[in-house]
Amino acid sequence: MDVSPRRAAALLTALLCPAAVLTGCTGADGSGASGARREPVARAAAPRAADGLESDYRRVIDDVLPSVVQIQGADGLGSGVVYDGAGHVVTNAHVVGDQRAFRVTTAHSEEPLPARLVFSYPEQDLAVVKLDRVPDGLKAASFGDSSKVAVGQIVLAMGSPLGLSSSVTQGIVSATGRTVTEGGSGGGTGATLANMVQTSAAINPGNSGGALVGLDGRVIGIPTLAATDPALGDSAAPGIGFAIPASTVRTIAGQIVRDGKVTDSGRAALGITGRTVVDSGYRAAGVAVVEVRDGGAARRAGLASGDVITGVGGHRVTTVTSLAEALAELSPGDRTKVTFTRDGDERTAEVTLGEQ
Repeated sequence: MDVSPRRAAALLTALLCPAAVLTGCTGADGSGASGARREPVARAAAPRAADGLESDYRRVIDDVLPSVVQIQGADGLGSGVVYDGAGHVVTNAHVVGDQRAFRVTTAHSEEPLPARLVFSYPEQDLAVVKLDRVPDGLKAASFGDSSKVAVGQIVLAMGSPLGLSSSVTQGIVSATGRTVTEGGSGGGTGATLANMVQTSAAINPGNSGGALVGLDGRVIGIPTLAATDPALGDSAAPGIGFAIPASTVRTIAGQIVRDGKVTDSGRAALGITGRTVVDSGYRAAGVAVVEVRDGGAARRAGLASGDVITGVGGHRVTTVTSLAEALAELSPGDRTKVTFTRDGDERTAEVTLGEQ
């Protein structure tokens, strides 16, 4: 299954479906063949549970939706989350693309406000734009603790899917710690992203850069990708979306706001330029080292141009993408084993990883 960014292309009708809590019972009128009667407490349980969950949804929506904005560029639109009271908005790098000027519609602005790009970091598919002026009532979002995100947790996705601003969908956290790679076409960055939050909440074109929110009102991630299924003609695979975790968002956006750029990526690197090579059966068989950066991890470990990397740590490497995915699960300074071939002979090297 391929993973690719989903961007707005057309305005379609959308339905927002409130969640319902259902309970089973025997007999539509409260009695079965035995004549047993349904107890009043069972009849009242479902409405109370539904009312409580609906109240939680409404409270979170009222609290967080004012922090979610729509970002319009020349080539399309996406969503963003207000990062602070100074007018900084965090979004996806694939939302801003190569542009530097935008129109941002906030919850309280009748007309789009001009904004400019502060910095884009495609390697992590994050960017920060800044409003030219801070409007009244601008509300910064509160970001949660990524380490406390749990599978089964109820979440709401907020953004502008298909151009429908201030839209909300609901689902659960389906998995954590996913490593996925974006497609490089259709505006995608081609980035390999680690520790992603997988969710069943619908992620549609235009949701990118918005907010994935827990019922405590804290943003736990930035919706970024929707899975596509080649068997369905690369149509979206229902209920499989991915969000960049809040911890990564805070780390990258915080550096951009403070320094105007990313100064510490926290991403491991070998310090090479490589290309995928194939075997005699035209199957991907490894990553050929085209260039070794002076002073980089690979150079220090003795790797050279012409070597073909076939493994990193416990991961088999067959393509540039699989190499990126293996490195995404490691950190700068980690020591790991790299398996490679040189002149047909298999070798290994202990490598202390550098930083992207």
